[in-house]
Amino acid sequence: MNVGLGAEAAEYGRQALRALEAAGGDRLVQDAERDPAAARDEVARVLGGLGAWDLRPRGDADDLEAAAALCRSAGYWAVPYPVAERLARPADLGSDGLIVVAGPAPRGAVAGLDLRWTAVTLDGRRGAATARDPGAPPRTTAFVTGLDVRPLDEAGAGDVALGLVLPCWTLLGMLDRAIDLTRAHVLVRRQFGGPLADQQGVRFQLTDAEVERRGVEVLAEYALWSVQAGLPEAVEDALALRLAAIEAAGTVFRTAHLLHGAIGFCDESPLSWLSRYGQPLRRLPLDLSATRDVLARRIDRTGLTGLFEGAGL
Repeated sequence: MNVGLGAEAAEYGRQALRALEAAGGDRLVQDAERDPAAARDEVARVLGGLGAWDLRPRGDADDLEAAAALCRSAGYWAVPYPVAERLARPADLGSDGLIVVAGPAPRGAVAGLDLRWTAVTLDGRRGAATARDPGAPPRTTAFVTGLDVRPLDEAGAGDVALGLVLPCWTLLGMLDRAIDLTRAHVLVRRQFGGPLADQQGVRFQLTDAEVERRGVEVLAEYALWSVQAGLPEAVEDALALRLAAIEAAGTVFRTAHLLHGAIGFCDESPLSWLSRYGQPLRRLPLDLSATRDVLARRIDRTGLTGLFEGAGL
């Protein structure tokens, strides 16, 4: 079992990272608050130039890995566009993207896009979704809006795992960036006559955050392989990944903000934008406690298989 990304997918991710940086990098999400339509059109153009919309992650293993790498690169720059949702689009409904939803008031970070959406619940019920006007600017909504869903069928069991896994790769990219930003900050920030990075307590905190990030990376690779292999427990693996990613995000961003100090909450710092636009990924379709509850109920006392085989509750 080889769960790592292939060399071609990894290189595709690096090319995407450079292309998004050249298109504006940190400025992309900042511009999206001032002129959402223009900024998101620019992102779609760049992604189209990379061949993103030609990827078929459902039918080709290499394309699935490339899609994951692209989501990670998009997360690194907090790209204000639902890349993962578009790449997870159903193969049989002709829609432009897939949104996993939960609860009586489905929502998604897809406001302001003239696209056709499919919503799917965790038990596989699909519907045609229309995004409402959020009634507030992206500054306060991060493009999250309510969805009007018209039921279609109950054939979406195969959609759920992919729809959960790819957004976690986006969140992983955000964790990559948060660690990089914090490492750079403590290397240049001086305190008590030396770099902040020389303090043992700072090193311990950064190490703990990096361990969390690396754990998510390993689980993301495994969950992607589980989807790729069509394992019957792929949804449980995806939920386990989501749970770990949300928990890790709490640790990584808490550490990043603590070591940045007040500047980490100011618009002058990319960390502020990264943290704000990472909230939808951490809260939708389920927050930490709800994800834990759903996973616990799905695996009952049998535990997870794969990397977790034999680990019952």
